[in-house]
Amino acid sequence: MSTRSQLRFVQRVEQPDETAGSAARVAQVYRHSDGYPASVLRDLTQLKELLDATRTERGPGYTAATFVFLDKLSTVGLYLDGDSERTIDAVQPADLLDPANMEHLDQPLYLLGHGVEDPADGIHGDEEYLYVVELPTENAFDEPAEWTVKVSGHSAFPRWDGPTEEAFERASWQFHGPLEDALEELVAEPA
Repeated sequence: MSTRSQLRFVQRVEQPDETAGSAARVAQVYRHSDGYPASVLRDLTQLKELLDATRTERGPGYTAATFVFLDKLSTVGLYLDGDSERTIDAVQPADLLDPANMEHLDQPLYLLGHGVEDPADGIHGDEEYLYVVELPTENAFDEPAEWTVKVSGHSAFPRWDGPTEEAFERASWQFHGPLEDALEELVAEPA
């Protein structure tokens, strides 16, 4: 069974005109499976570590795109379908895009499972979790800074195909704080 979720990557941007205040840059991703906190928070931690190490964090759009890319890479193994004869050659990754190499699959899962959402259009209504990943406003070339996350309670928000903003505004958040603390608090490591 799928655990659907929406992840919002948000960055506050100060407006040059003092009367305008600040606006938010937002990129939103739909994730069809593994949207429960243990999975999403681990993936966000891995993403942040990669972006910090490579100094490639460039705001919500880039961060959301890299999140989807890494998530899709993690499912490429499903393409092999356990067949030891079928391999992916790193020199020829275009093999993944040849439809003839997907005939053994009912659905090429690595091509499914994510969507880039327009935050103004609404959520599907069957999500179980909402996440907000608050990115720092520093220059991308500064030292990496902490990410703050908000994690909704399980289905603790309006569930309909309606305005996204209202679902995020009315959500009950089980956690709001640094990503590292969320991982520690919400992801119980097996003993």
